[in-house]
Amino acid sequence: MDGKGAWRDNVFVERIWKSVKYEEVYLHAYATVSEARVSIGRYLAFYNGRRPHQSLGRQTPDHAYFNALRPIPAAA
Repeated sequence: MDGKGAWRDNVFVERIWKSVKYEEVYLHAYATVSEARVSIGRYLAFYNGRRPHQSLGRQTPDHAYFNALRPIPAAA
C-alpha cells in the first residue's frame, strides 16, 4: 500500500470482482445465498483453472502460478 486512496491498492481485486459480476452474478438469479455461494465458487474455480487470461499470455492463473514455482533441489 503506497498511499491513502491510491488506485493501485485495489486494482487487481476490483478487476476480478468486475469479471465475477459480469460473467456470473448478473447472468443468474440465485434463489438462496447457498446457491449463490456454490455458483460463485464454481465460477472462481473456472476463472483460476480453465479461463485463459490475456495478461498471462493466454495461460490460466493456476498454470502461470504453479509453473512459476521452481522445485527445491534435493540435498546431495
